[in-house]
Amino acid sequence: MPQRTNQSTAKAWLRALELTAPIASHPNRILPVVIDELANKFDGAPALLSESECLTYRDLATRSEQYAYWALEQGVAKGDTVCLFMPNRAEYFAIWIGITSVGGVVALLNTNLTGRSLAHCVNTVEPRHIIVAAPLLDAFLSAQPYLVSDAKTWLHGDGPAKFPRIELDGYSSQRFADVDRRPVTINDLALYIYTSGTTGLPKAAKVSHYRVMQWSLWFAGMMGTRSSDRMYDCLPMYHSIGGVVAIGAVLANGGSVIIREKFSARNFWDDVINSDCTLFQYIGELCRYLVKMPPHPRETSHRIRLCCGNGLRADVWSDFSDRFRIPQILEFYAATESNVALYNVGGKPGAIGQIPGFLQHRHPLVLLKYDVEKEEPIRNEQGYCIPCVAGEVGEAVGEIDRRPSNLASHFQGYTNNKDSERKILRDVFKSGDAWFRTGDLMRKDEDGYFYFIDRIGDTFRWKGENVATTEVSEIISAFSGVVEAAVYGVALPGHDGRAGMVALVIDPSFDLTKFAEYLERQLPQYARPLFLRICDTIESTATFKPKKHDLMRQGYDPNAISDLIYFKDSKERTFVRLEETMYDRIQKGELP
Repeated sequence: MPQRTNQSTAKAWLRALELTAPIASHPNRILPVVIDELANKFDGAPALLSESECLTYRDLATRSEQYAYWALEQGVAKGDTVCLFMPNRAEYFAIWIGITSVGGVVALLNTNLTGRSLAHCVNTVEPRHIIVAAPLLDAFLSAQPYLVSDAKTWLHGDGPAKFPRIELDGYSSQRFADVDRRPVTINDLALYIYTSGTTGLPKAAKVSHYRVMQWSLWFAGMMGTRSSDRMYDCLPMYHSIGGVVAIGAVLANGGSVIIREKFSARNFWDDVINSDCTLFQYIGELCRYLVKMPPHPRETSHRIRLCCGNGLRADVWSDFSDRFRIPQILEFYAATESNVALYNVGGKPGAIGQIPGFLQHRHPLVLLKYDVEKEEPIRNEQGYCIPCVAGEVGEAVGEIDRRPSNLASHFQGYTNNKDSERKILRDVFKSGDAWFRTGDLMRKDEDGYFYFIDRIGDTFRWKGENVATTEVSEIISAFSGVVEAAVYGVALPGHDGRAGMVALVIDPSFDLTKFAEYLERQLPQYARPLFLRICDTIESTATFKPKKHDLMRQGYDPNAISDLIYFKDSKERTFVRLEETMYDRIQKGELP
């Protein structure tokens, strides 16, 4: 796929700047206010379409006002939290828009959680009310014994009369118009959005109305959305991309959003074409799934003009864009709580983005030399951090600028102050400065493009060399027969660092001998996995990140793991089944 011209790239940046520049000057214009404006402009045009309902712009404004009035009648004060536990649907967006319009803060709960994990997410935000969709009632009940909150629980939809149901019939927009709205500004909190919890329990990130507006309008400019656009959104609405960016960016200019509860590689092209979609919000793994699928008779008959997302690996990028004839891919890098964002507007395969020269003073991003073993940036004799040169791998950090004129550089943190402080690196280049730690290792090329290397904690050291699990995983995934791969490091008694291990999901065409030969050709000796774990599935988060923490904890003990474990025999130069005798030798510090 050809890269975009400098002129078209510049237009995208300028559109985004023009749309977001007025936000700070109009502090009372929050997204719920924008929804009202859009209703007056687009009225009966479709806004949100899900399998259970279709809301026009007028419907969306009316429904959100009903939820606002419901919140006021339940005594939701400004700053009070309401938890929302609901699958993807159009009503989801209306609920949090309505509640936040009167000062409530909505915590978007991960619909995959149950029991203690779900209870943790509820307890950490101390809600006044909890809204539970009827299909998720059993999951919620599994968490109830662990709740410390005395929040009132409400049932949304048909189900057992265990909790009171939300009934909107009595809340008309006309009645709400007579209620004095509380002043809510861009500086007030709107949402709690949780981290994915790949290395422990999820943390609730604070999201202000400013960030909601910034995300929506910035991406509207970057994608150049218009009223004729229809966005295909199958990402979880409890995350910032699926629930705010993909929706707000399209609604901002009068388009429609097709909301699906889950992604289906088998049904994707039929659904996209039948829905007449022009945009697709992706996560890289979704693109990889589509590329792995057999040819579909309609896979090039779509009207998609742009795919926007993050995590599209270099080894998948060209196959995805060429095979499916995708005119433009907008890859970006960001995180819900982060003040760091990168955009690959030029369409350079494999890059996660760049910051143009005219914005670098407003959004300083630096890569710091990093000690993988100590898991901290390297400091010089004066105690300050050392920036990387082009091509060198380091941790990405973004300067925290607390001036009111630069809200995009603020770090709002989490509900837990200790968690917030751990994300701040102080005295980086001078005494008293503060920078946000992304926790990601990157490198930057001579043209200013950044490339994701690995997560801190995922990169490990073996035989004196750093092994980036993401890069190794990409190479392994390209081998015939590999359906999915998760690379991580495991400790070996008597050896420094961690040895490589990979969990694999394979199909019948996988050849173990050829795989060993392939690794010898493609990877340096220190980066080749010593252990293989053949799995039926690899458990992942809702954003398709493998839960490596669990895999690392389980290790490679063949007696404790039901999956087949293989070990790389250095003499035979191939993988052999790891039996108890060999395992005992390894535990004694002997590598066969």
